[in-house]
Amino acid sequence: MNNKDTEYPALDGKSPWMLEAKEAVEQLASHSDDGLNPKQARSRLEKYGPNRIEAAKQRSAWQIFTAQIKNLIVLLLAAAAGISFILGQFLEGIAILVALIVNVFIGFGTELRAMRSMEALQQMTRRHAKVLRQSEIQKIEAAKLVPGDIVVLEGGDVIPADLRLIEANRIKADESALTGESVPVDKDVAALAEDTPLAERNNMLFNGTALTQGSGKGVVVATGMSTQLGHISRLAEGAQEEVLTPLEKRLNSLGQKLIWVTLGIAVLIGVTGVMAGKDLVVIFKTSVALAVAAIPEGLPIVATIALARGMWRMAKKNALVNRLSAVETLGSTSIICADKTGTLTENKMTVSTLVLVDSEEVMHVRWNPDEDPPFSVKKDVKTDDSLNTHMKDIMTIGMLCSNAQLSENGEDVGDPMELALLQAGKKLGLHREDLLASYPEKKEEAFSPETKMMATWHTREQDKMVAVKGAPEAVLDASTQVLTTDGQTRKMDETVYEKLLQANEALADEGLRVLGIARKSTDAVQNDPYSSLTFMGFAGLLDPPRKNIRKVIDTLRQAGVRVVMVTGDHPGTAFAIAQKLNLPGDGEAVIHGDTLKPPADYTSKERHNLLQSSVFARISPEQKLNLVSLFQADGSVVAMTGDGVNDAPALTKADIGVAMGRRGTQVAREAADIVLKDDNFATIALAMEQGRVIFSNIRKFIVFLLSGNVGAILIVGLAMLFGSILPLLPLQILYLNMISDVFPALALGVGKGEPSVMDRPPRPASEPVVTRALWITIFGYGSLIAVTALTGFWISLEKMSLSGERAVTITFLILAFTRTWHVFNMRDAESGVIFNDVTRNLFVWGAVILSVVLLVFAVYFPPLSRVLTMVVPTSFQWLFILGMSFIPLVVVQVLKQGTLFYKGTVEKGNSSDPSERK
Repeated sequence: MNNKDTEYPALDGKSPWMLEAKEAVEQLASHSDDGLNPKQARSRLEKYGPNRIEAAKQRSAWQIFTAQIKNLIVLLLAAAAGISFILGQFLEGIAILVALIVNVFIGFGTELRAMRSMEALQQMTRRHAKVLRQSEIQKIEAAKLVPGDIVVLEGGDVIPADLRLIEANRIKADESALTGESVPVDKDVAALAEDTPLAERNNMLFNGTALTQGSGKGVVVATGMSTQLGHISRLAEGAQEEVLTPLEKRLNSLGQKLIWVTLGIAVLIGVTGVMAGKDLVVIFKTSVALAVAAIPEGLPIVATIALARGMWRMAKKNALVNRLSAVETLGSTSIICADKTGTLTENKMTVSTLVLVDSEEVMHVRWNPDEDPPFSVKKDVKTDDSLNTHMKDIMTIGMLCSNAQLSENGEDVGDPMELALLQAGKKLGLHREDLLASYPEKKEEAFSPETKMMATWHTREQDKMVAVKGAPEAVLDASTQVLTTDGQTRKMDETVYEKLLQANEALADEGLRVLGIARKSTDAVQNDPYSSLTFMGFAGLLDPPRKNIRKVIDTLRQAGVRVVMVTGDHPGTAFAIAQKLNLPGDGEAVIHGDTLKPPADYTSKERHNLLQSSVFARISPEQKLNLVSLFQADGSVVAMTGDGVNDAPALTKADIGVAMGRRGTQVAREAADIVLKDDNFATIALAMEQGRVIFSNIRKFIVFLLSGNVGAILIVGLAMLFGSILPLLPLQILYLNMISDVFPALALGVGKGEPSVMDRPPRPASEPVVTRALWITIFGYGSLIAVTALTGFWISLEKMSLSGERAVTITFLILAFTRTWHVFNMRDAESGVIFNDVTRNLFVWGAVILSVVLLVFAVYFPPLSRVLTMVVPTSFQWLFILGMSFIPLVVVQVLKQGTLFYKGTVEKGNSSDPSERK
């Protein structure tokens, strides 16, 4: 793999980490002690430009607004409104326009906050830097830095550009936002190999990261868009080309079908009417009325309000939505690519295991801060109270040899591993302040990359004590004695030494960061602190998985959603966490970033293996982007979670980007579609459940609308085909369409859903809103509604011998009340007949009552009844109307219960072949 994540134009494409420090400075025509002169600085500023991240081209408010009305269904409904006004149907036209206006402005308001990730990146470079210019240290704006500038560094600085270190005094840098590395990285000036991965370039400092300790100098090798941060910004900008979400694509596809359905209805009714010898004016008005009725006017506003209500519900559960359509898309997600550090883990180091020596045996002690006592022996070794004393002794040394500090308000300060030791000691009743009072600190030997250890001197009553901690091999090699768990000191012989080395390797294989802890007595602070040490033990530390995270992953797996870990951290660490979370898939245990290739370069077997793997480590931002693209090309709907700058491109490219709100960088939050305020991965499962409910609601009201419209079309079409008088008049069709397409449909769109929604697998990315099975259901419902209304029409004319006007009134009211009760047929087949998502929805009951009032109003309000050509039914006729209108409701409920019973008996084994049962 090519590890040049970004080119360095000032070095003619050479990699600065492979050059010696002196050579890098010379290549940039600079001087480590003098820096650049003003003339050089001005010339290079003109050549390379300001040290800024370019802002992406943002959509204007007008562009966001116009995008809302480019939806195919919205344009179709606008045409329907125009036709209504041309025909003088002002009420219908106004209703359609109101729905469109509300839809457009809700969408406009929620979309206006999107597309800000590049602005966040630009904010990260608005700072100052200390540079050498003509041998003087000057404080200048970071934007004026140029390649060749010598930057003076100290602990706490935010790195203003990409630097090649030329001096390093115990420097550590927090690069977690860029690489995913969970602990600060030690830095030095030694040259590295050309193919060194980004996370292991220890002689480089990168724009936007931070220095946690130490001091030094670095020569600027890249500024602005040539930095790693600039490279990521370009990836994020390019990833923004994914415009339509799966829901938007599905609704557009449905809109295209409805265009042809509408035209087909108009032509079919027209031809049928002419063949039946009907009046051409009546045929035209009826054709147009039915064509308008075929278009679900309520679809855009109901979809928008359903999404908006889902967004509000998710906000109550700590999930903030930046893009409205993202609410539903999360419900169709089949793969979640999750960043490890801060997403699956706490992003906080804790003690996991201690390795001690018991007599001649090595003892593994598991540490669990939630238990009391917080430690337990891994092996069956005889222990007594002396183990508790030894644990306090080793924690005392670890806490004294530290610069970290715990605070009451939670703003802890210091190295994460030192903080972990302080927290562990606190669980044993130890506090650093009290320990320092008992053992006052006299001197500190700071951590050095050469010795890989740190030491502090402390005063005791009889002498001075040196507390030492550091790399396990270094501490072990400096130790001549071992303190055993019974408080005895014995010589470090070859046998114990080898066992401890093996224990260290075992901890490393588990993905733990290991610290060696030792002490010694001395007479003076001038003595060498790293000789003749008494070894006390190893402390294995881990950024632990979040609480209940495995349960969440199991819930997602049950819902058919794969969780894939994508991290920049060490493979061993990633695999250890993955095992704790039961993540490894059917592919390789861990895929290393170095082995990845461009998506087009894989064979089918390699691609299959890659798609089946669940752990990817040492992954660069560009590789994250390629992985998301690879999963999407396989037909998956991909969600990406993250909190670092390095996650921004993939967050943008994914179908759904989910950022952490607390620990997440501003860049990640602005690039994401959804931000988790509580940084809780479990919130994703709750949000996904809400997304599935919303899509289920959208399907319910589409089935409700289209089946009712199909019923009206069949009623008129069949009547014309058999030469009967029209059972429905054009204005009656439009009035009924206005009632049914808005109120009951809107109520269905805001239902809370059934709890079983997370027991189903996610929908395929290619599955349309209305599947073939649903089209069959729609025509089945529509046929039942049509047969019921036509039967009522026939009885009124033939059996009751009523006038045509009265028969039409009865037919209209049967159809109207049938469609009103039809809303209760939208329950899931698995739910109860009486208690289900529809009957528990108070909005449904409100919509039913409002629809009934508007229908009664149409009958008894003379101006409206004259316009609609309605007459007042008698009491008997009202009973007949209501009785007929309940037939489809009863039939459908019986069929649903029968289907559920049949399904249950088959599952219990009552039939070996379901196809044999009727």
